Amino acid sequence: MSELLIGTNPDDVNETTVLPETAEQKAKQLPDPSGYRILCGVPDLGDTYESGLAKSDVTLRYEELLTTVLFVIKMGPDCYKDDKRFPSGPWCKEGDFILVRPNAGTRLKIHGREFRIINDDSVEGVVEDPRGISRA
Repeated sequence: MSELLIGTNPDDVNETTVLPETAEQKAKQLPDPSGYRILCGVPDLGDTYESGLAKSDVTLRYEELLTTVLFVIKMGPDCYKDDKRFPSGPWCKEGDFILVRPNAGTRLKIHGREFRIINDDSVEGVVEDPRGISRA
């Protein structure tokens, strides 16, 4: 069981908090996007090439940083509410794979996985199957 020590005085560390172990407990730690922002996850890009060769750590990091495909997890309460900016309605919904510009949004890591918080107008497209999509 993983434990995290919490305390303001390093000489008197008495409190311990157990880190979440189940997927449901970890999901509760995801932030709720505010306003017109969207919480997205970076899909698993795989650690090998199609030929079977392993990708280097540097390559994996660059792919994660510069990915153009994200998975929509949560949407803020004001997403796509402005009828003047979005006359045709929402551009995406929770559960969609979306296309964005590389480096879009605020990046954060939770339990080793990268997430991004993007603006609702950063969505450039929706794709059904992202497996064949890569940066040009």
